[in-house]
Amino acid sequence: MKPVVLPALALAMLIAPMASSPALAAPAKAPAAASAAVPYARADVMRLAEKVADYQLATMAAGYIPPNTSRDTADPKGWVQGALFVGLRDLADRSDNPAYRQAILARGLANQWELGKRFYHADDHVIGQAYLWASRHGGGPEAIAPLRQRFDAILTYPPKVGLEHAEYTDPRGVDCDQRWCWSDALFMAPATWFELSAVTGDPRYGAYARKEFAAVTDFLYDKDEGLYYRDSRFFTRRGPNGEKVFWSRGDGWVFAGLARVIPLLPPGDPDRVRMEAVFKQMAAKLQAIQKPDGYWSPSLLSDPAKSPPESSGTAFFTYGLAWGVKTGLLDRDAYEPAVRKGWSALTRAVHPDGKFGYVQPVSDRPESVSYDDTQFYGVGAFLLAATAMADLDLKPVR
Repeated sequence: MKPVVLPALALAMLIAPMASSPALAAPAKAPAAASAAVPYARADVMRLAEKVADYQLATMAAGYIPPNTSRDTADPKGWVQGALFVGLRDLADRSDNPAYRQAILARGLANQWELGKRFYHADDHVIGQAYLWASRHGGGPEAIAPLRQRFDAILTYPPKVGLEHAEYTDPRGVDCDQRWCWSDALFMAPATWFELSAVTGDPRYGAYARKEFAAVTDFLYDKDEGLYYRDSRFFTRRGPNGEKVFWSRGDGWVFAGLARVIPLLPPGDPDRVRMEAVFKQMAAKLQAIQKPDGYWSPSLLSDPAKSPPESSGTAFFTYGLAWGVKTGLLDRDAYEPAVRKGWSALTRAVHPDGKFGYVQPVSDRPESVSYDDTQFYGVGAFLLAATAMADLDLKPVR
């Protein structure tokens, strides 16, 4: 068994001051080729997942924030760190190391189980998924009391804005973010609402999530392409070769969000059936446009020969595909090759010390990325992919 990480580490990461700082070392160079066999067996995958998680927790405990971050990266209740904790909860479910459970519980205690400050904003709801897990693993009902209070208030005063997304430079603001008007939101909020409904037995939370998920899917999902636009600003934008612009991480948020929401609905439920159909159509498209190196392009329909590796979208896609194969929603023979290619690519993004690279910095569209780029949400995506791969327990390729 892996030596237990000291519980103090998990607590320290929550109370240490966090500020941007220079890189820990000189920028690493991307490996020319894989230096070791790709881990597929469950034990080997878990070792790599824990290595990446341990690096992230240790650097957070030291107060380190990667370069090229947004101002909300240091927010312990915000989406950047919240997405990491979604990955940590899946790791905690599978690891013998209690440090991951302790980290989730300690984060909740340090946050006093509160959500982010923005009342309606989906990004400030994602940390609630960690609290829901904590409520079943030692946190008790108080772990979700503020979450219930917030969502009850939203049900009492539901947003009444439309889904058209303004430019961020608009001095009037982006009021549509009171609803789930951008693709990222479908990872941040729906699973929180559906899981709260399941945990409490209150159908109102699920009913709200069903309505909003359907509305944004009708608005942002391109049925011809089998992909979601990041938001309405991208409906008419085109890439250098005239292609539609679908952002890899934006669609990754949706694809992973579907994998987390679908199991929370009863089999045969009409909304679940609709989500499964969207998931399968997306999976088919993603399989068709995966690059030969296993990554997906930052702009999904761009020229693959000219696009860099990008690991956050790739991690979310690999997670969703692996989950789909494991549950039987996707045909194993058809999709296992794409799962293996995606996982192999992700392992090449892991630095020798456990840092997870090739993560595009915070943005709302495809942009440049390098081997040395890392972000907390990228690690969360990697942990989701790794734990889904551990569940598959694939045999090595010979």
